Amino acid sequence: MDGQLARSIELAAAASRPGGGKNPAGEAPLEARIWHATLLTRVRGLRPAERLLAGEQSLGREPHRTETHAALLLCEAEIHLAGGKLTEATAAAEAGLRLAHQAGNRGLPPRGHVVMALGAVRSQDLTNGLQYANRLRDAGLLGQENLIPGQCVWAAAQALEARDGMESVAHLLKGILHDEVLTRDLLLSQPAAAPWLVRAGQRLADPELAEATVRTMRRLALVNHGFRSVQAAAEHADGLHASDADVLEVASERHLDPWARASALEDASRVRSARAPERDRAVDLLRRAAVAYLGAGASRDFARVQSRLRELDDHGGRPARGRTRVSRLTDTEFAVAELVSQGLTNGRVGSRLYISPHTVAFHLKKIFRKLDVTSRVELAHSWNRILVEERADRPGEPDPDFLGRPATARRPEEPPAGVGSSAQVAVACRPTTALPT
Repeated sequence: MDGQLARSIELAAAASRPGGGKNPAGEAPLEARIWHATLLTRVRGLRPAERLLAGEQSLGREPHRTETHAALLLCEAEIHLAGGKLTEATAAAEAGLRLAHQAGNRGLPPRGHVVMALGAVRSQDLTNGLQYANRLRDAGLLGQENLIPGQCVWAAAQALEARDGMESVAHLLKGILHDEVLTRDLLLSQPAAAPWLVRAGQRLADPELAEATVRTMRRLALVNHGFRSVQAAAEHADGLHASDADVLEVASERHLDPWARASALEDASRVRSARAPERDRAVDLLRRAAVAYLGAGASRDFARVQSRLRELDDHGGRPARGRTRVSRLTDTEFAVAELVSQGLTNGRVGSRLYISPHTVAFHLKKIFRKLDVTSRVELAHSWNRILVEERADRPGEPDPDFLGRPATARRPEEPPAGVGSSAQVAVACRPTTALPT
């Protein structure tokens, strides 16, 4: 590993080890472990991040300062979001935001607002998504977020785009890429961001936006080649920009972030579907994307993919399933089972799938019978195991190691995009301390 990001993680690791930091005789301060876990989460080292914080919420621990407890909860929320656990992410973020408010801390809430905004948009709760997007905008104008400026702008842009379309956030996207600090913070921390920006450039017929994103992501991948999530993001952006389905499939296998992985599968399917001989492969990729989106709690993305599947596949939009009990579920039953297993009520499931709570209850009865379970609790306990069993023989699942393997050969690096003036919100989000390259 090289680059300032790797050195920052190494320094954080040293401070978070027992006997490190300011307390050489005992356990490292919780604050040091939270910061180390935060950096690991940004490169999707989720298991080591979880181990750093393990046991902090359990009984027997000395109570932490309210501010520290808030930071702990918000870090856990980021870990859950990065792992595709939207229900857990939302619960931890809400609890952390309450404590941050009690402590009067204005620097922590944007971290929770990013989690809430992204989680709401992915789960098709646009009302809450826009609410938190507005809070991120207001915090940016007040200069409150000093660590994650790019992520704040990106989260707000996704919520606004979901309501008003990509054209409504074009100025924000240009603002991100015209500000080096915003760009670095975002592209290193969110592996789905670079492909999202490339896709935005294509939809806006703005080749400069797409090309600048690819150039910047290549440069970041070169100086941070030790991190798998950074390499995956660069491959994803490259493959999307070049309409190279093979590269996109490689990126989907390398991605550790489940939402980014689903996005790469969807992009690969879109490229292959334009070629008649590859239609069957396109359908398979899109079905895998649907399963991945549902596994990450992204019901909005699942609905979009399901609609596209119906266009491509005469048999409808059912995600690929194996020869197990779950293969007997209809599309709607599959979606209901996934959302109920995440702990959502019938009302919340219905609002996300645009059906009534009574219809949800009707589907649940059939799900229970087909899966041979008797309650929501039993469904929640068995659902992930069933899906894992179905995918057990499927190749290409990424291993949990967040450190990178050698990247595939790339074209010679082009000069980075120039730095110019940014949009008002982007300027307001400039940090005093940022994630280094």
